[in-house]
Amino acid sequence: MSETINQPETPDGDTPSMQDLIRQTVTDNRVVLFMKGNASFPQCGFSGRAIQILQALNTEFVTVDVLSNDEVREGIKAYSSWPTIPQLYVNGEFIGGSDIMTEMYEAGELQSVLSA
Repeated sequence: MSETINQPETPDGDTPSMQDLIRQTVTDNRVVLFMKGNASFPQCGFSGRAIQILQALNTEFVTVDVLSNDEVREGIKAYSSWPTIPQLYVNGEFIGGSDIMTEMYEAGELQSVLSA
């Protein structure tokens, strides 16, 4: 499933910050992948690899396409203090990018994180 992060106006007229919206996305969804493109059509090899790993583990997850919104793309880098995309979050916790996902998958560690 793909998720879009929009900045809705609250009843008092305030707009939540991008950091608040990202925080809400990673806490409202158990597994979230911020990526370039979406699960059906990844827009870079690293995002494609991340999708392959999650699908190989039969994991339910949502994706957020950072290419559709510059604020999300820059916001997620600031949120995690991690400069690259994709970024995987499980239970609200930043796990890492494609390389870390691959290492954890090959070591059998990612399966444990996803099943916790």
